Amino acid sequence: MDITEHCVVALTWTLKDTLGETLDVLDEPVEFLVGGDDLLPTIEAALQGHGAGATVDLHLEPEQAFGDFDDQLVFLEPRRLFPAELEEGQTIEGHALPVGTNPDAPKDRLYTVTEIYPEHIVLDGNHPLAGIAIRLHLRVEGVREATEEEVGRGSCGTGFFRVEVDPHGLPPDHTVH
Repeated sequence: MDITEHCVVALTWTLKDTLGETLDVLDEPVEFLVGGDDLLPTIEAALQGHGAGATVDLHLEPEQAFGDFDDQLVFLEPRRLFPAELEEGQTIEGHALPVGTNPDAPKDRLYTVTEIYPEHIVLDGNHPLAGIAIRLHLRVEGVREATEEEVGRGSCGTGFFRVEVDPHGLPPDHTVH
């Protein structure tokens, strides 16, 4: 079966920056809905017509991938508002930010704790790969028809390419992929 609109594709990948540094490797296949919200449009277009076993190499500029870095999505917040066990790299849903944080911080974002200081912390609402041109080596591990439920949801439930906050909450073990 070739990849078309509203099918499910199982992918593995190697993601590098333009200097060739590996940013992410996915060895175990993950399923994505083509024609839904799981993949970036550039990736979907490049996959069209390919079948299992195909490899696709892409170079994506920030505007084709995770967008430009927006310094308006970086917030300095009082350390005292957050739990003592807070760690750098931890993510916090925008609608779950403690009372007293900046009211201008959009609630529909996932924030990463990028730095912790004695008096304040830095929260970044940008995608971790915002502002970075990337090279993506994809391997199509499988293709199948999407179920009615997947098409109705617009997703296989994979959030790698779309870091957005579900207003009903993300599972506590939510990761980049």
